Amino acid sequence: MNTLIIIAGIIAIILLLVGGFNSALNFLLWVGIILLILAVLGWIFGRSRSGV
Repeated sequence: MNTLIIIAGIIAIILLLVGGFNSALNFLLWVGIILLILAVLGWIFGRSRSGV
């Protein structure tokens, strides 16, 4: 589960960069933001389930 969250976070950062540099691909900015939020929420829920 942790590796999936890390991969989603990396993809989100890449999409944020690509969407920010290229205005024609502006939708990637929103996809990156949504993926980053999902990755952070998954990380928080994963830590709360493990009791750490």
